[in-house]
Amino acid sequence: MSQLDPRSIPSSFTRGAVDLGALRPPAASPSAPAQPAPPTDSAGPAAGAPPSGVSVAVDESNFQAEVLERSLQVPVVVDFWAEWCGPCKQLSPLLEKLAAEAGGSWVLATVDVDANPRLAQAFRVQSIPTVYAIVGGQPVDGFTGGIGEQQLRQWIDAVRAAGGAAPAESEVDPRIIDADDNLAAGDLDGAEELFSQVLSERPNDPLATSGMAQVALMRRVQTVDSRRVLAEAQERPDDADAQRLAADVEVMNGRAEEAYQRLVDTVRRLRGPERDAVRKHLLGLFDVAGPDDPAVAAARRDLASALF
Repeated sequence: MSQLDPRSIPSSFTRGAVDLGALRPPAASPSAPAQPAPPTDSAGPAAGAPPSGVSVAVDESNFQAEVLERSLQVPVVVDFWAEWCGPCKQLSPLLEKLAAEAGGSWVLATVDVDANPRLAQAFRVQSIPTVYAIVGGQPVDGFTGGIGEQQLRQWIDAVRAAGGAAPAESEVDPRIIDADDNLAAGDLDGAEELFSQVLSERPNDPLATSGMAQVALMRRVQTVDSRRVLAEAQERPDDADAQRLAADVEVMNGRAEEAYQRLVDTVRRLRGPERDAVRKHLLGLFDVAGPDDPAVAAARRDLASALF
């Protein structure tokens, strides 16, 4: 794990492993002007490319200007890909999307490893996709393989922080902020409407997903007697409904880890449809906290053990 990224994103990056000096080309001869970057196939990362200025195809002729020199101003994320690489077809468009959203606060540079083997060798690329972040002319972090959108957003936030930028509040959809205000005020219908709008546009938005899970949770517990619910759950340990509602109460009272353990233990005891209903309910409670909560990660491992 690199010094930059505190999260559990698999990384093959080793500081000092990349010799960028070898990639600084000598001054071009007047009789041999630099060749433009080769055009990318429509199926590669350039397909549906973001606006000019936030993404660029890189080869040896423009590496110094587009990566090293530009990284003195904003972070540059270098995506090593190839046309035959299946995972690249998932990751590269996601990087392009986030680069377009960022509006120039960081730049995406794409490198076709088949057309640029020397660049791939300099970065010690052994498998693709491989992604590096360049800040101030030097690599600061990287990873190999595909990762999800939320993890990628977090990694890029860390890269931007290494470049001296903090995630701007304006990057959060204002509807999310308004929905959170509605939640705090007890306006569940208003919050749900705004979260639903975001999810209709971005079905995997982590903040809206968490918000909708919070709305559902608050609706389930807003009229219950917490003490009675917990007492009934203790009396009926194999009652799936009682255990689910007790877990809801515990999450609302700030005892999420106890709630997760309650439902994992219930999954271990039950079989059939009731067991599956408890499992799905637990996954819904995970959404309330979000996937990066350490307690969620631990509970997911416990759940997997209980199921298999």
